[in-house]
Amino acid sequence: MEPNHRGRNFLSLLFRVGLSGALLIYLFRKMDTASLKEALQNANFVYLAAGAVVFFVIHGILLVRWLLFVHALKLDVPLGSLVRYFFVGLFFNLFLPSSTGGDLIKALGVCQYTPHKAKVVASVVLDRLSGFVAIVLVAFVSFVVGYRWIRDVSLLFSIAILGVLVAVILTVLFNERLFSFGCRVFSRFPKVKNSLMNLHYTIAFFKDSPSAIRGAIFASCISQILLALTFFLIAKALHQNIPMVYFFIFVPMICVVASLPSIGGLGVRDAGAAHLFAKVGVASSIAVGITLINFAFMVAVGLLGGLVYVAHLSPRWVQHHPSDTAMGKETY
Repeated sequence: MEPNHRGRNFLSLLFRVGLSGALLIYLFRKMDTASLKEALQNANFVYLAAGAVVFFVIHGILLVRWLLFVHALKLDVPLGSLVRYFFVGLFFNLFLPSSTGGDLIKALGVCQYTPHKAKVVASVVLDRLSGFVAIVLVAFVSFVVGYRWIRDVSLLFSIAILGVLVAVILTVLFNERLFSFGCRVFSRFPKVKNSLMNLHYTIAFFKDSPSAIRGAIFASCISQILLALTFFLIAKALHQNIPMVYFFIFVPMICVVASLPSIGGLGVRDAGAAHLFAKVGVASSIAVGITLINFAFMVAVGLLGGLVYVAHLSPRWVQHHPSDTAMGKETY
């Protein structure tokens, strides 16, 4: 089993690297790289610095969003450990299959501090889902407000598909009958099935105590608005006068695309931005320049998590016997 598992991991890594690399090669061949180089060389560093500050603030809000669920579930985990694993998760997001890959690392890390594995997983799952709810809300409201400028029904169709997907996931997670029906596929694995049902019962707790969910969705909406502001400031740094409303519509869609299997969203994020901003006359070289600078911000924050991992957690995980972490698997 272990060689096969390693083989799958290698193929997954190869696919992610290949997809990111192929898309970047395609984009750089199609666009005017000279104009991109000129725009980067003449970038306004005041706007870039402002964008970097806003981007870091976003992650402070995302940390608070996760802590809302942790507090509501009464998880007795040291605050310092929660903060460390939050940033370590950002570091692993740069390398794992999608933007949710770091969530797995975050959950496994926190599971070492508490026997309530289902609660840990529930906090991470709901944290991520609240982000997707905010993406739909911000994108939809922005589309309605800005429709007279963009007039592209295909975007509304994309937003609607994402909204339906999120609604279906939430319905299944909170409905015991539907969730139990879905778990029948694991009938031959009773431990896995029981763990999944425990996850459902933990999530269902929030039906009677929705304040954490409301707070998390609000925080997610603020973070989406600030992320759009980050893209706007980067565009201003590249001397682009693009109306702010387009960023409110496009950036949530770019976030969804960036969750596809890749290396930190590299390539897929840039292709998505080039496609969307082309609808309002922005050159692909400028759109890619905006996303590459945003990716640089991501790497900077991720490297901060890498420093936390090396300084505080790596020695502990190296000394930790693999069988000790097996208990974390029962929650998936």
